Amino acid sequence: MFHFRSTESAMPDDSSLVLKAAPLQVESPPIVLASRSGARRALVESAGLSARFMAADVDEHAIRAAMLAAGHDASAAALELARAKARAVEVAPRTVVIGADQILSCGEEWFDKPADRNTARAQLRRLRGRAHVLHTAVCLLRDGHEVWHHVACPVLHMRAFSETFLEWYLAAEGEAILSCVGCYRLEGRGIQLFSRIEGEQSAIMGLPLLPLLAALRGQDIILP
Repeated sequence: MFHFRSTESAMPDDSSLVLKAAPLQVESPPIVLASRSGARRALVESAGLSARFMAADVDEHAIRAAMLAAGHDASAAALELARAKARAVEVAPRTVVIGADQILSCGEEWFDKPADRNTARAQLRRLRGRAHVLHTAVCLLRDGHEVWHHVACPVLHMRAFSETFLEWYLAAEGEAILSCVGCYRLEGRGIQLFSRIEGEQSAIMGLPLLPLLAALRGQDIILP
């Protein structure tokens, strides 16, 4: 009879065979996203970034109204809002703060998040069958100083949907659309509102992720 000695004790632990990925991000400076948006948080986390998330307390309506009264366009207003949010959070020295905001324009009209379902219905009727622009701004503050900014302007073509579809959509989405400036979430039923979309999806969701990642690489915060 042959006897074979077990080799289990000689085999290395499985964990030693797994290659450990190098950290994507340097430990310092820390990153803060000055936004309460769940969509922006999801984008940052899905990209593998480690960040703190802090709501910025700013009067968005006052800033938007002042920019409009001064004759600025929607892109400039969105960038001013992003800057205001980045500056509003209290952070430790050397922290990198990401500020972001978004304004929807259709023709000469700017749109806010709808206050209620009736406002959402009226807004969707005004956008129906037309193209609109999402002016999506992002800026980086490092140790309190702005080191980079960018504004993306994706264009979305809303189809001429029926009243029956509109009522179905409002009922199906419920309160969720009240948190979206365009009354839609592209990652959900909102995609059915459109015939064509031009631009990066992350910019449509509120954060131009590709330019932001390039800027973080340029600042030696994540791996080049």
